[in-house]
Amino acid sequence: MDKDFVLQMANTIKDQLVGMTPLNVIRSWGIENFVATEYKGMAALKFHVQGRLFSGNVIIAYNALDYYEVYLQNYSGTECIGEEVYFDELGRVIDEAIERDKDEAEYQRFLWKECFS
Repeated sequence: MDKDFVLQMANTIKDQLVGMTPLNVIRSWGIENFVATEYKGMAALKFHVQGRLFSGNVIIAYNALDYYEVYLQNYSGTECIGEEVYFDELGRVIDEAIERDKDEAEYQRFLWKECFS
């Protein structure tokens, strides 16, 4: 795969993720760095997170159907958490998997406890 294309797509993915996701949410993931890469023959963005529910790598790959595929990868293996994710859904999909989960009330209790303990 053309390296310039991979770099361009990784930058686009990063810009869309950062542009559509609140900064406090992104900060809660504990991102260490962003890396342009290929994954399963697709241009991708990879970054390491230290979330409440998941620690490891997040891989966002651009597929031929004009969607993103989102993977979580750590010592246990690799799991696809979304195969047809639009750019404006990236932050929500990732945040639910690594930090918040789907139970909003539980997450709010966690935040309350963290802030006032």
